[in-house]
Amino acid sequence: MAVRIRLTRLGRKKKPFYRIVVADSECKRDGKFLDVVGTYDPLQDPVVIVVNDAKLQDWLGRGALPTTTVKSLLKKAPATE
Repeated sequence: MAVRIRLTRLGRKKKPFYRIVVADSECKRDGKFLDVVGTYDPLQDPVVIVVNDAKLQDWLGRGALPTTTVKSLLKKAPATE
């Protein structure tokens, strides 16, 4: 079972809101997931990215791989202490 850290879409039509989730790579985009790691709101100005660093590091330590989109979002996310 390959585990990926990816986005799942919420919100209504033309008003996207995303969760950053840990899911099996074979599951659907908005299907079953293992854990919620953070959120991404592209409609705010500036864009709001919230990540739970403890959960993220735990899943990365277990071997979960982020998608390219999530990897770029994590670089843009503000560092929390």
